[in-house]
Amino acid sequence: MMTNTTAITMNIDKREETIDTIDNMNALQRGLKRFGDVFFSLFGLICLSPVFLVIYIIQKFTSEGPAIFSQERIGYKGKPFKIYKFRSMIVAAEENGPELACKEDNRLTKFGKFLREHHLDELPQLWNVLIGDMSFVGYRPERKFYIDQIMQHNPDYQLLYCSRPGVTSYATIYNGYTDTMEKMLKRLDYDLEYLRTRTIMLDFKIIFKTVFSIGKGDKI
Repeated sequence: MMTNTTAITMNIDKREETIDTIDNMNALQRGLKRFGDVFFSLFGLICLSPVFLVIYIIQKFTSEGPAIFSQERIGYKGKPFKIYKFRSMIVAAEENGPELACKEDNRLTKFGKFLREHHLDELPQLWNVLIGDMSFVGYRPERKFYIDQIMQHNPDYQLLYCSRPGVTSYATIYNGYTDTMEKMLKRLDYDLEYLRTRTIMLDFKIIFKTVFSIGKGDKI
């Protein structure tokens, strides 16, 4: 956890970056982004409530355990929060400790595999967006267990804390599943580049590409 955020610096292209300067968005753009997050997440929760109900019922009839899964992640300003998803794995998926998910994970339930393939397991994150834990577009929030490992290779991960994590991201589209440390480090490069260049228009493009990829059936 950071105590002095301005002390975190990096040198790229002979210029110094800090958690206060890396973000390309100004205060107005960030305010508009947050307004869009609140409006569309509330709209989505209302319109998709029948889908939530159907998934909840199927979950209760097809596998043991809670329909909604929560897990602690690290997000805005380095603070922990609970991320919510429809449970796609067996209850004892991590009884031996944290383990990265992969494309063909044998811990998935039959219905959970369907949810994962169509990204329906992510729907409860609309609540995370509404209450301000997340945004529609940002970096994918990670667990502290893995953040500690990432920072051993690249401490610049902490620069991400100036923004809210996202349901989707630039890295999600171009880096796919992050099931290895190498991919995690590559994802960090994408996330930092997104922060340096992000605009409202770029967010729209990322959302469009995400929806388009899901519609095509791409595994992102």
